[in-house]
Amino acid sequence: MDKTEILKALSHPVRVDFLEWMRAPEAHFSSQAHPLDMGICANQFEKRCGLSQSTVSAHLSTLEKSGLVKTTKVGQWTFYHRDEDAIRAFIDTLSATL
Repeated sequence: MDKTEILKALSHPVRVDFLEWMRAPEAHFSSQAHPLDMGICANQFEKRCGLSQSTVSAHLSTLEKSGLVKTTKVGQWTFYHRDEDAIRAFIDTLSATL
């Protein structure tokens, strides 16, 4: 776990929003055609926040690079979901070191 990468990922409010939305996908992505347990399709983030595809992709990439989000590819789609173990480990490390 790279604490610096995680802190960078959490430094932008849109990425924090994405993580919050993924925590309760039923409340935020009910219009997704695929089952939510597959993760959230990138286009759902675009619809929800109104940002361009390239901006959403960059934010999701940053979250994935930090280890806070995992991806699953199904055909042409990429689905995103929180890595709860990584988030918990980060919180525990932060608690122990600060």
